[in-house]
Amino acid sequence: MNENSIRDRLVGHGQTLFRAPKQLIQFTKVPKADALLNDLDAHPHAFVLACVMDRQVKAEKAWLIPYRISEKIGGFSMQALSPLSRAEVNRLMTEPEPLHRFVDKMSGCFHSAVQRIKNNYAGDAARIWKGKPASAEVVYRFLEFDGVGPKIGSMATNILAREFKIPFADYFSIDISADVHVRHVFARLGLCGVDATVEQVIYKAKALHPEFPGMMDLPCWEIGRNWCKSRSPECDGCYMKDLCPTATGKK
Repeated sequence: MNENSIRDRLVGHGQTLFRAPKQLIQFTKVPKADALLNDLDAHPHAFVLACVMDRQVKAEKAWLIPYRISEKIGGFSMQALSPLSRAEVNRLMTEPEPLHRFVDKMSGCFHSAVQRIKNNYAGDAARIWKGKPASAEVVYRFLEFDGVGPKIGSMATNILAREFKIPFADYFSIDISADVHVRHVFARLGLCGVDATVEQVIYKAKALHPEFPGMMDLPCWEIGRNWCKSRSPECDGCYMKDLCPTATGKK
């Protein structure tokens, strides 16, 4: 198994995605919700708050939360959000149906995030990434939000760089987000053991492509989502099949 060949193909596909022209990102496939999340000029906090909500529920449901709240309060400006108490946010996320699996905890994270944006960034969440900062600084700023861990911090920074074309001074600290799809792909490609921990996958990606470990994130996620399924992988459709020991072993 040639790790370098596998790395080069994953990185090459990642670079193709990275260099692609900017276009509307379909976070939820609900047009109005996606328009709000893509509006980094007027509503950069919508993207940040959606990242904060992306935890222990399907991503599409988490990313809908800013839009659902905007429907209830008649907009999504920081002027409308800032005065809301934690109890009011909890009510907005609870009635008439819960917007998250863990409403009590996540409404607290939502309220705390709004207050951090108000107090630390003068109400402008875009200050988190403006001025071409180091990637580590941007990840760190996301980690300061309640409930955000390294996975979401790297994911958010990677989306800003890859999809929104936000420039950073470097990309060293944008790690791969080792979700179930990525772990399956790394294991089946033979890059990690089948029982590899999240940390092992992250550090393997660092070893393979230290200048931008997260470059392999979306390619691996797409492979996992489309072909490298947990129970019945569809190896014939995957562009890694000639390099993948699992696919060649099946043949």
